[in-house]
Amino acid sequence: MSAGKLRILALVHRHLIPPDSIPEGTDLVAAPWRTEYDVISTLRSLGHEVRPLGVHDDLGDIRRTAEEWKPHVAFNLLEGFDDVTIFDQNVVSHLELLKLPYTGCNPRGLLLARDKSLSKKLLTYHRIAVPEFDVFRIGRPVRRPKRLPYPLMVKSLTQEASVGISQASVVDSDEKLKERVAFIHESIRTAAIAERYVEGRELYVGVLGNQMLQSLPVWELFFSNMPEGARRIATDRVKWSVKYQNKYGIESGLARDLSDPVAERIQHVCKRAYRALELSGYARIDLRLDETGNVWVIEANPNPQIARGEDFAASAEKVGLSYESLLQRIVNLGMRWQPESFA
Repeated sequence: MSAGKLRILALVHRHLIPPDSIPEGTDLVAAPWRTEYDVISTLRSLGHEVRPLGVHDDLGDIRRTAEEWKPHVAFNLLEGFDDVTIFDQNVVSHLELLKLPYTGCNPRGLLLARDKSLSKKLLTYHRIAVPEFDVFRIGRPVRRPKRLPYPLMVKSLTQEASVGISQASVVDSDEKLKERVAFIHESIRTAAIAERYVEGRELYVGVLGNQMLQSLPVWELFFSNMPEGARRIATDRVKWSVKYQNKYGIESGLARDLSDPVAERIQHVCKRAYRALELSGYARIDLRLDETGNVWVIEANPNPQIARGEDFAASAEKVGLSYESLLQRIVNLGMRWQPESFA
């Protein structure tokens, strides 16, 4: 194999193994395996030998393939294991035990970022502004502490991708708080976190790197046609329903009317948050910018969506990083990551 050309093991969910070629008439944007197809086909176009491996509930598949094929690196596109999202960190730990380099975030970063309570405590310790919050565990009474004023945003403590978030997630009374916490407990089966709702602009910043970090341009979610009284939040439908996006003029793009100093301050905050949560590879930091110019970190998302043209890749293109270059950078970061360097 020529220098620079790698054997890459693409770890994907068993039901998301993409076809080698797209059948005519396929709506690629709507295909559930879109990200997997974009990543695998692009890496192949760069000359790498890529073998997709569908993973569900057997780590032995990874071990056997690693022993037989001897990949140089695993491109990790898993968001869980055996239908349990919080087990994604265990798969990455397994890769480390196999001494197989991998792309994306390390196990500790995945753990710290996913628990929104733990991550907020860490960020607060590092003097990074986060909204005040409280956690409501399953089976315990819901009592709002007096220090926590309404309105509050109620969501799952550990789920990502806006799961369980709707307009009803913003509550303004003890009765509504109890209702929404019960909804999270019963429908998502996780603890709930209630944080002070910050009225303001919804911003995202992609960050790439292990030790040396690069912040991508500040991205914004625009709500140009929302009904009166609706909260401008990234609900499940805002993120995933194209029909809803078209109806209410929801789109994302380069943040508008941000002065260079403000944009640089936001990017700097995101690098600090990335380091505080011990992230590696690549991640997206979600923020709010309030009317007085205060920047609030809402959460960090390691291993975010990286389909071609989606927010992370689109923001990278704004600084001259093509999709091909972005994926190669992610692979290079994975090859260079040393698990013991953070121990």
